[in-house]
Amino acid sequence: MTTAVTAKARTAGAPRPQARLSADEARRLALRAQGLLGAPDRRAGARGVLRRLGAVQLDTISVLARSHELVPYARLGALGRTAVESAYWSGDHAFEYWSHAACILPVEEWPHFAFRRRAMKARGHRWHVMQDSERSCAAVRDRLRAEGPLTATELGGAKNGWGHLPAAAGGEWYDWSETKIAVEWLLDTGEVVCTRRRGWKRVYDLAERAVPDALLHDDIDDGECIRRLVAQAGAAMGVATRADLADYHRLKGEQVDAVIAGTGLVPVEVEGWSKPAWADPAALADEPRGRHRTTLLSPFDSLIWDRPRTERLFGFTHRLEAYVPKAKRVHGYFVMPLLTGGRLAGRVDPARDGGTLVARQVSMAGPKAVEPMARALREAAEWVGCDAVRIERCDDAKLAAALVRALG
Repeated sequence: MTTAVTAKARTAGAPRPQARLSADEARRLALRAQGLLGAPDRRAGARGVLRRLGAVQLDTISVLARSHELVPYARLGALGRTAVESAYWSGDHAFEYWSHAACILPVEEWPHFAFRRRAMKARGHRWHVMQDSERSCAAVRDRLRAEGPLTATELGGAKNGWGHLPAAAGGEWYDWSETKIAVEWLLDTGEVVCTRRRGWKRVYDLAERAVPDALLHDDIDDGECIRRLVAQAGAAMGVATRADLADYHRLKGEQVDAVIAGTGLVPVEVEGWSKPAWADPAALADEPRGRHRTTLLSPFDSLIWDRPRTERLFGFTHRLEAYVPKAKRVHGYFVMPLLTGGRLAGRVDPARDGGTLVARQVSMAGPKAVEPMARALREAAEWVGCDAVRIERCDDAKLAAALVRALG
C-alpha cells in the first residue's frame, strides 16, 4: 500500500514523510478507521463504535433519529434504538463533555479532558456569570449528594432567571436560572458529570460517584492530556493533517505541534494533499479490505464533520443547512450524504409523514448511485418504523424516475 518517499518538495519545517499514499489509499484508511470499511464488530455494538471513534457528537435536531443514534446505525445497521441509548448511558461507560462539540465520550477518556476542565476553571466562567457562585454551587453539590442524579429542572429550574455575561461582553443573555448556570459550571470544571439524557435533558451527578475511581483521580498534566487526544484522533481518522488532528477534539494547531512527535503517528505524504499528514502506524501495517457500507450519514458524523477534510477525501462539498434561512438552502434542512462504495455519491433531505419516509430533496452523482440510494432509503425507513418511501423532489428528472422504479 505504501511506498518509501525520497527527496520531494515538502512544507518547510515538516517532518520527512516515511511513506507515500495515493488519494484512494488515504480515503480507504479513513473509512476503515471510522468503521465504514470491513466487517463491523457487531458483538461490541454501539459501545464499540463509541470507543473506536472516541467521540460521538450530540445535537438537538431529530429527523429520522438523533445524530448520536444515526452514527452507530451507519456502521452496524438497524440496531434497536433503545439498545443504542443503553449502550451509551447505562452504567459508567460514557460521559458527556466538550470535545468536537457536545459529545458522548468513552469514560476512559475522562482523564484526557482534565486540561480543558482546568482551563475552564482558570477562565472563571463560560458564558454566564453567577450572582453568588459559592452559594449556588454548594446548593447543587448538596442536592446531588443527598438525592442522586437530577436534571436542572429537578434541581430547582433551568430557566426563569437571568444569567449575565461580563459587562464587556454585552449584557444579559439567555434566561438560565442561577441553578442551571451553577450546575453547568460544575460540569465544565469536572465536579459534576452528565450521566445520561432524559427527554433530552441532561441528568447530572457528582463526578466522584459517577466516574470510576481509577479514572477520576488520574490527574495527568496538560501536555499528556493533549498527546493522548491527538493520538486517539489519529487512530480514529487513519490519516490526517495537522488541522484534521486539531479539529477532532477542538484543539489548537500549536497544541498538536507540541505533542505530535510523542504520539506514535507516522509522517506521510498523501497524493493531492497540500499539507503534511500523519497516519496511524497500525493502519499503515494492513491493507484496508472488505465491504464498504452503503448508508445515509448524519451531517454530524465524525467521518464528515470536518468540511475541508470531507472535500479533500471525497471531493464532496457538505454543509449543514438547518441553520440557513429556508429560502437560501440548496439541498435541504437536514441533508444526509449517501455513502456507497467508499464514495459520497448523493444527498437526501429526509422527513417523516406518519408511516412514510419522505425524501424531500434528493441529488445523486449519476445513474450508478440510484440503486444504492434506493437501498439506503429503504433500510432507513424500516429502521425508524416506516413502511413506505416517497420522493418529493430530485434535481434530475431521469434519475428521479429511476429512483422511484428502484424503490418499486
